[in-house]
Amino acid sequence: MELFFTTFASALAGFVDSIVGGGGLILLPALFAAYPTTTPATLFGTNKSASVWGTAFATWQYSRRIHIRWSALLPAAAVTMAASFLGAWLVTLVSPEFLRRLLPVVLVAVLVYTLMRKDMGRHHAPRFHGRAELLATSTIGLVIGFYDGFFGPGTGSFFVFLLVRWLSYDFLNASVAAKLLNTASNIAALVLFTYKGHVWWHMALPLAMANVAGSLLGTRMALQHGAGFVRGMFILVVSALICKTSYDAFLR
Repeated sequence: MELFFTTFASALAGFVDSIVGGGGLILLPALFAAYPTTTPATLFGTNKSASVWGTAFATWQYSRRIHIRWSALLPAAAVTMAASFLGAWLVTLVSPEFLRRLLPVVLVAVLVYTLMRKDMGRHHAPRFHGRAELLATSTIGLVIGFYDGFFGPGTGSFFVFLLVRWLSYDFLNASVAAKLLNTASNIAALVLFTYKGHVWWHMALPLAMANVAGSLLGTRMALQHGAGFVRGMFILVVSALICKTSYDAFLR
């Protein structure tokens, strides 16, 4: 019964994550609810063993229909991976507890800004090109990759927001780029969790297959409905993140 429940949650997480990020909002709580006595690191590692496949397949699906700026994003993906490793290492030395209370405030600011700028992310007009774009994407990869390794909640949404706000991507193209960067970050985290022995491999295959199925459906809907649909999902996911992180920080 637990496997059925978590497999369904993984499919739903893959669907949401492929559009705008935030799949961890669904799968991680499901794993904690199904296996409450398990070491958290093991559940985090098992979550990554599924989500990395969903984000990878979403990136592949998007790349067939959307032009990906590989020259700017592949180096940024490498930076993201290294930064995620660094953040994961640092969290073994320093508690990220201070971020728990700060995160809801940051997310509220992101949501309010997005709602006020109704045209933001509706049109794709990249602000930078060449080395300037490479520097910008690598900076985003460095900051958010480190955050993902050190703490994590809302990583995909932060990638999307910064790509839209700073680089002037539309929400669809920002989601595509975010998938590539998030895949790199997930790979780094999965390697670390595997090295530490914190992955349930007997669950990895069914969860990964479900995550990929949900991811392919979400990617198809995002491509079909465009930037406006992705923007709406972004607002919905950030709102859910605000509720979840506020509860974790102030009520639990």
